[in-house]
Amino acid sequence: MNTRIFFASVAAAAILATPVAAEPIQFDVEFVDHIEAGLPEQDVYIERWTETGTVFRPSPDDANEDAQLFLAAEPVAHNPFDATDVGPFERGEPLDMTLGEWLSAEGAGSYVCENGAGHLQVEFSDLVPNGVYTLWHFFMSSTPTQPFIGTYDLPIGALDGSQSIFTADADGNAVFDQAFENCLQLSGEQLAAGLALNWHSDSQTYGVLPGDFGQNAHIQLFAILPAM
Repeated sequence: MNTRIFFASVAAAAILATPVAAEPIQFDVEFVDHIEAGLPEQDVYIERWTETGTVFRPSPDDANEDAQLFLAAEPVAHNPFDATDVGPFERGEPLDMTLGEWLSAEGAGSYVCENGAGHLQVEFSDLVPNGVYTLWHFFMSSTPTQPFIGTYDLPIGALDGSQSIFTADADGNAVFDQAFENCLQLSGEQLAAGLALNWHSDSQTYGVLPGDFGQNAHIQLFAILPAM
């Protein structure tokens, strides 16, 4: 079976099967970046050598905070659990920020599931000033596959993506505060579930799709949802 169809089937079945809890489910949500989690950054890139036309994913071992960030010339699939898959990739346009500025972003908040409906509230700081963002509910195998086969991504809230969009202010601060009809599916035996903060460097959003990773879609922070 196609892996994305498998993820979609399992995720959809899990969401539909989520019971209405007699007592509310609630917990705090803490976002981290990939470097903080001990993984290579996935969607922004640095030069290791100038004038080569190539860029690399910053890894925890070479995270120079003063390094200029770049786009990739072509979309690059995620592969966070392989420390060797960091490049080189063909260099795209420069981004007007350093790795340190990218990694300064923070996010924390809370989630409540009550009577079958969800409510997520998160405060973000040090995001890209005036940056356009979307927030995603992702699923992946609870044991990461080798090679990594990716994640299945759903926009938070309405399935057309309309509730997932927000914009940071001029100081990079934002509050995401959305109530939605169905509770979020949490992590389980087969799938790990999480939230992913997606910056759109072209200031465009793509509805039911995150965009092209490395070119106009860049996961800046993520949070793994617990099993309850």
